[in-house]
Amino acid sequence: MEIIRGMHNLRDRHRGCVATIGNFDGVHRGHKALLARLKAEGEALGLPTTLITFEPQPREFFRGREVPARLTRLREKLWLLERVGVDRVLCLPFNERLASMPAQAIVDDLLVAGLDVRYLMVGDDFRFGRGREGDFALLVAAGERYGFKVAKLDTLALGDDRVSSTRVRAALAAGDLLLAERLLGHRYFISGRVVYGRQLGRQLGVPTANVPLNRYHAALEGVFAVEVSGLGPIRQGVANIGVRPTVDGREPLLEVHLFDFSDDIYGQLLSTTFRHKIRDEWKFESVDALKARIDVDIVAAGDFFATERSA
Repeated sequence: MEIIRGMHNLRDRHRGCVATIGNFDGVHRGHKALLARLKAEGEALGLPTTLITFEPQPREFFRGREVPARLTRLREKLWLLERVGVDRVLCLPFNERLASMPAQAIVDDLLVAGLDVRYLMVGDDFRFGRGREGDFALLVAAGERYGFKVAKLDTLALGDDRVSSTRVRAALAAGDLLLAERLLGHRYFISGRVVYGRQLGRQLGVPTANVPLNRYHAALEGVFAVEVSGLGPIRQGVANIGVRPTVDGREPLLEVHLFDFSDDIYGQLLSTTFRHKIRDEWKFESVDALKARIDVDIVAAGDFFATERSA
């Protein structure tokens, strides 16, 4: 999959494609249904698929820290998009210039002059351009003028409600990992590089791999049984994700203790998949009380995996 960063990096070879545009946070089943349709159209026309997305997401630009948690950082989103077969991702920096760009200018400069889009598919609630002035009707009119087809995909439903990033966030916040998996079409994971921490876990006899989230806040918090990839065979462990209130933490952090593992893995890129919630994040009266509870959590995580193996 080719990644194109910014309109200024578009070349003649990028012209002529089927395309879609949006945040695609989480790359959930609704997104995957849209991308499957887009890929089929591309194959029918003999054209590559191009997905246009933004970094940061538009609402992060406008609302800062008050936005809902992200489901995927850019690295995670790109990995998921490659798995579903997207040919190219055009990542646009969302800044004041783009935020103030009229919808018609986006059509003219990006979709027509930049990409020569032949087929465009969007979600049923898609809006774009300055003040969200662009809508499906504007795209259809532009398609008739410039000679490209525009289609929209109705929202995918699961049960009595739509599949959406908002619904995935609600499931994760409630600790319902099975519902989140059904909505996403994959298990929820977070990837990141291991950094040096305060070494408290090692002092307590439970060394942890510390992964900074580098996001405003996580979509879930608490203590979980996890599986970790990036170190050869998939390893199991227990993880805390949150702000570590017992030790006066401030920034969100993912801390993972791997069972029967003590190698130096600083700088390694890990992918942590959340399998089962054990409890919420609590503030303990002392570090000793925290250590005692960590021991209980490790047993609970081990019991989860043992039960799964015997099922």
